[in-house]
Amino acid sequence: MPKANKINVQGSEITILKGDSGEFISLTDMLKAKDGEFFIADWLRNRNTVEFLGVWESVNNPAFNYGEFATIKSQAGLNSYKISVKEWVEKTNAIGLKATAGRYGGTYAHVDIAFEFGMWISAEFKVYLIKEYKRLQTEESVRLNLEWNFQRTLSKVNYRIHTDAIKENLIPQELGKKQTSLVYATEADVLNMALFGMTAKQWREANPNEKGNIRDYANIQQLVVLSNLESINAMLIAQTVAQTERLIQLNTIAITQMRSLVENQHIKEFGKGNKTGLK
Repeated sequence: MPKANKINVQGSEITILKGDSGEFISLTDMLKAKDGEFFIADWLRNRNTVEFLGVWESVNNPAFNYGEFATIKSQAGLNSYKISVKEWVEKTNAIGLKATAGRYGGTYAHVDIAFEFGMWISAEFKVYLIKEYKRLQTEESVRLNLEWNFQRTLSKVNYRIHTDAIKENLIPQELGKKQTSLVYATEADVLNMALFGMTAKQWREANPNEKGNIRDYANIQQLVVLSNLESINAMLIAQTVAQTERLIQLNTIAITQMRSLVENQHIKEFGKGNKTGLK
């Protein structure tokens, strides 16, 4: 259903419909402001009206039927000539006028044409019609700008919530004294503890239905940090640093590097596919 707005022009409520091809103003509503009997068909049979509509359609409608238009134009102004909006649209494939049924039924014209029709009501009516229409456009522009700013602010808030959630789930936790004091059977588990906060066995116990191992479920950022930790650990081993001390240093480095990656890569696919169960 098209979106409708209302404006009040000299005491007459005028409907404006928004559609895919622009905004259309109700000529039916506009007629209520006309003194005496006057019909849209009277306006449409006028030669000046037909010429104006032909020019408007030629500028805005690539599918306009010029052959039928030429026939109508040759007859316009004659006493015997009469044409309805429906016939005009069907014969010329016009898009500037349309007759609608239903809730907002009546004859509608594109705003350009509706302003021209307003002159047939009165010069004063046309001026106020344009004024009220512009006022509505200004209000709509302000409203849309407010909505855009709200959506932009909401997007920033959601982005922050998203990045905070990623930090909570992906940045390694600082290990406690109990964890660092334990002796781990393999150097692989030293790295697992530093980055993931658990050993390979602990991960398998927490994820009995998953295939593979903890590193198979690491994302690309975690794998980058893991590669760095392997090199650093090898250097610390060569320096005969005790396992407990190495684990503390590796955990600190893992936290620093993961935080740097989270804060500087705009979080596009960060953590996608991460099934390590880290919380």
